Amino acid sequence: MNRFVIAERALRTAAPHELLDATRRVLAELYAAERADLYLADYGLTVLQPVSVLPHTMEPVSVHNSVVGRAFGAQEPVVEPAGDRVVRVHLPVSVRGDRMGVLSVTLPDDDGAEGVLAELAEIAQVLGHEVIVAERDTDVYLQARRKDRLTLAAEMQWQLLPARACARPEYELGAQLEPAYAIFGDNFDWSVTADRLMLYVTNGMGEGIEASLLTNLAINALRNARRAGIALADQAALADQAVYAHYRGRCYLSVLMFDFDLETGRVAVVDAGSPQMLRLRDGSVERVTFEAQLPLGMFEETDYVTQEFHVEPGDRLVFVSDGVHAVADPKGEAYGDTALARAIQSTRLLPAAEVPRAILRELTGHRGGSVAADDALVVCLDWHGR
Repeated sequence: MNRFVIAERALRTAAPHELLDATRRVLAELYAAERADLYLADYGLTVLQPVSVLPHTMEPVSVHNSVVGRAFGAQEPVVEPAGDRVVRVHLPVSVRGDRMGVLSVTLPDDDGAEGVLAELAEIAQVLGHEVIVAERDTDVYLQARRKDRLTLAAEMQWQLLPARACARPEYELGAQLEPAYAIFGDNFDWSVTADRLMLYVTNGMGEGIEASLLTNLAINALRNARRAGIALADQAALADQAVYAHYRGRCYLSVLMFDFDLETGRVAVVDAGSPQMLRLRDGSVERVTFEAQLPLGMFEETDYVTQEFHVEPGDRLVFVSDGVHAVADPKGEAYGDTALARAIQSTRLLPAAEVPRAILRELTGHRGGSVAADDALVVCLDWHGR
């Protein structure tokens, strides 16, 4: 039995809260590792938080200005000299394109650490899968991700999300919400099958717990309809009924809904509110508009209809909530299409998973020192096609 198989078995049989200990043991026994640390990206994607027992004593490292952060950003192993005949290997931990963190392993360099990089990278990927499974039974990894306390509304919203990135041969997806530790209404959701990708971009209404409860109701109503195999327009109609039945029109939810055909690039769309989409194609950014329909839950028994458009290989689609598009600078000038187009152009060389955070950093600069008055959501989809 080779080393990787032994390591994989050790991780799969470890207790949820002991994954890192099991990783350390197997790396020490099979690869003579002197040390191993797991860093997980925080909710704001600004630092990598070390996984340790509360109270945390290890210091976080920057996503942008550290060797560990370089491995996270490049999604490739980085080898760092760590002393006489010792190296530290930083291995990205990700699952299907969702960038979770970095596994850092200190190894003797007597026979060349390069020779085991491929095996260690595979172990880091197995660790990522096991962390996701373990989170059903322990809070260890969720606690490690937060550098500040989440508000209750934010806790509910993050638990509702699918992931922050997803990749398949046909597409790459990335998304981010701000303020990460105090969001309340905006949301994104997706689901993929062999032939289709369904994507939902939600602009919540209200503040705090009430906004989070509204979004939770609407998203779960959409998921319930989707999982019953119902078409996109009928998903919107059933979610509309669920929201109206509870709030009687006092609260409602804006959502952009997409059904991508992975084979042909044809897309069915339901535009029920304020989220907007811009497309980068052949170096040019343009806003793509659809026929606006009523938000979910505004009136009783609203009928929704789908529209269609087509994506081409090389297209980049960027979806934003009004907390991005309408946010004002200190002089009162809205961010708007022009500034957003510049931000999309300036981030065109970044992978889809990094684009939302980069655009939100530019938005923070536009807003100046003022505190965000609304959630800001950015979703980026790079379409490769088949």
